[in-house]
Amino acid sequence: MEPSLATGILLTLLAGLMSGNCMLPVKFTKSWKWENVWLVFSVVSLVILPWALAIALVNRLSETYRALSVHQLAIPVLLGAGWGIAQILFGISVRRLGLGVAYAIIVGLGAVLGTLVPLFVEQSTTGKEHVIGYILIGVTVMVAGIFLTAWGGQIRERATPGTAQAAQHQGYRAAITLAVLCGFMAPMLNYSFAFGQDIAQAAIRLGNPAVHAAYAVWPIGLAGGFLPNLTYSLYLLSKNRTWFSFRSFTPDLFWSSLMGVLWMGAFALYGMSTTYLGSLGTSIGWGLFQIFMIMTATLSGVCTGEWKQAPRTATLLLGLGLTCLTGATVLLALANHYR
Repeated sequence: MEPSLATGILLTLLAGLMSGNCMLPVKFTKSWKWENVWLVFSVVSLVILPWALAIALVNRLSETYRALSVHQLAIPVLLGAGWGIAQILFGISVRRLGLGVAYAIIVGLGAVLGTLVPLFVEQSTTGKEHVIGYILIGVTVMVAGIFLTAWGGQIRERATPGTAQAAQHQGYRAAITLAVLCGFMAPMLNYSFAFGQDIAQAAIRLGNPAVHAAYAVWPIGLAGGFLPNLTYSLYLLSKNRTWFSFRSFTPDLFWSSLMGVLWMGAFALYGMSTTYLGSLGTSIGWGLFQIFMIMTATLSGVCTGEWKQAPRTATLLLGLGLTCLTGATVLLALANHYR
């Protein structure tokens, strides 16, 4: 395996490990409600850390942004805003459909579109036919793995005593439509990064190495994503009258901030990995990132006992799903190797 490919896959694996576990700290919060946690998480992950990393690692950052047109800056901001809306729709979809169905639709669509759209829009001339074939087969196997994993998760949920059957709620078709819309918007953060490479190129022209230049993109793209998350958090804080929960800082402030560190750390590593993965980095890298994230989140659930009482059928589907995701990893790695 080429050293750059190995490095890119390793960074993507680490990113998947961090992203797959970034919601784990919420289990340890004591008194804060979801909106309290999400507000702090959003500020840390979408504002403080992206700017801190960019300022620390990108030389002449302000000059980089001044060298760009309004159009070049607006595209990643608007795409980031679309992703921010998808974040909110994801939570609503999970409540209405249950985790299994919502996860299969949203993550499946997000993984497919996030991998294929950058490939065919910006990178279609860089891939040979057999390379694109590997990618398409890998994406197909990945979708099968996501479907099987989500199906197993849904069976496990139904077998768990006291679990609400969200899919039985009224407005099921509307909830499915909402989940599909979310799935189309979910990969917009990757679009923001992929189609915001003018920012990275401007940083490179000012003397920054490519690995560091990627950090200049995140503050701009995530600024768009911050606004919907901020607005929704403030709305819930007012609606539920949970502002008073902020009077108790420990340990919830730590856990909420840790969520932000894990999440932004994951995307920072993902951005670096795309540089090592070459011309197809934002396509293959996104697919690998989604695979490692799903596998990590699923295995974390296994390790914390979520699957302890699961029916045999659910466990079997989980195993098949993880096997498919492993196979998809190999196929995407081969596509990058033969690019």
